[in-house]
Amino acid sequence: MGCQAHFCDSVPRMRSAIGSGDTSRLTAKGRLTRARILEHAAQLIYAHGVRATNNDAIRAATGISGSQLTHYFPTKEDLVLGVIDWQANDILEFHRSEEFGGFDTIEAFQRWADFYILSGRPFQNGCSLGALAGELIKTDLDIHDALASAFQRWREIFTGGLARMQTLGRLEPSADPVQLANMLLAAYQGGIMLAQIAQDIAPLADALNAAVDHLRTYVVSGG
Repeated sequence: MGCQAHFCDSVPRMRSAIGSGDTSRLTAKGRLTRARILEHAAQLIYAHGVRATNNDAIRAATGISGSQLTHYFPTKEDLVLGVIDWQANDILEFHRSEEFGGFDTIEAFQRWADFYILSGRPFQNGCSLGALAGELIKTDLDIHDALASAFQRWREIFTGGLARMQTLGRLEPSADPVQLANMLLAAYQGGIMLAQIAQDIAPLADALNAAVDHLRTYVVSGG
């Protein structure tokens, strides 16, 4: 990725415990500072991309010093890994909300689709995690495992709910929870990218409704 401000390739790639997400040794104030850095860094990266987000931009947004920034995130890689985790946790928290009840009913999946289709949620910038993944996946940063883990945790929310549906007799035994979870996640990621390009909700609505309709074919009548 080249050298950007203090985040240089010359910095050893020994990931700090703080930078990698282990905040157990931080004070309460330290954890708040780290969280503030990640919140603003995530917003800047989402709006302007990784390359345009250097330490000067983050310092201006957070009001912290350069030494504070490099204390929590010694390298650009540490910062990006922190942002991946931040974005993933935000998405996972939403999907684990009571609104969807663990995704163990077809109604829960329909509510999930309807949230994006009917709520008026902005889609112009796409999925924050998906957009980040698309930008980073071909860089030389050592972030592939973190991205894979983030999407795996997201997928596991769906597979867990679908497996419970089978246990409760709501889903045909022949249904493959992993395959169906991949379909739902791909429908969202692909649909929101096409909606972003078209500046029209229709591609996302079509993709999500088609995915839920396919899932519905495996639902046990009265289950």
